[in-house]
Amino acid sequence: MPFEKVQPEKISTSVVRQIELLILRGILRPGERLPSERELSERLGVSRPSLREAVAELQAQGLLTSRAGSGIYVAEVLGSAFSPALQRLFASHDEAVFDYIAFRRDIEAMAAERAARLASDGDLMVIQTIFDKMAAGVQRRNSEEEARLDAQFHSAIIEASHNVVMLHMMRSMYDLLRAGVFYNRQVMFKQRTSRAALLDQHRAINDALQARDPEAAVAAVRAHMSYVEQALTDHRRAERNEIIARQRLEHEQSLR
Repeated sequence: MPFEKVQPEKISTSVVRQIELLILRGILRPGERLPSERELSERLGVSRPSLREAVAELQAQGLLTSRAGSGIYVAEVLGSAFSPALQRLFASHDEAVFDYIAFRRDIEAMAAERAARLASDGDLMVIQTIFDKMAAGVQRRNSEEEARLDAQFHSAIIEASHNVVMLHMMRSMYDLLRAGVFYNRQVMFKQRTSRAALLDQHRAINDALQARDPEAAVAAVRAHMSYVEQALTDHRRAERNEIIARQRLEHEQSLR
């Protein structure tokens, strides 16, 4: 029979597994600096040689990287899911833009349902803190800051869903999410949508999550994304009407 004696696991292997799991779960983020060798060895309760061996293995795997005179960092293993050229192509074609909104509506509704059931108290505290910053910033009317907090709010819900595939997929789309949020907010403000209305929608999402109500969380996310979709539809219609009106005016002037 092909059985072999079970060998005790090396200490460095245990360290590798722990750091791998932290990266997988998104607790250690790409670009994040690890504690110093001394501090990390003390936290893990292992010798420095064992820690160095583990770090070397993780570097060989491409999960960690060293920066001269700076320390050890989690490698930028994600990147953006879409190149800048493709992002610009998406933004210039209605079909892609509306597909993106629909995708976000489905994925974020799923994430909200999971977060309402599975989020830790710490996860919910993070979401609450971001929402509080959004509420405090409404009066400043800083679109760039609002877009950043909006993206952070939605990303925090994804993280609270505790689905590692969803987490890394959406993190890789962060640039697109941030750009989409900024564009959509600018469009809605042109349509005289009040910041208070958007804040109320995020409040409904947050309240449902804090109450751990999955159905309400899903409904609030879907209502918010449908609102964004309708605002964008109205904006596109207004743009087309302006073009038609301008062309008609130019034609009438050419006949005079």
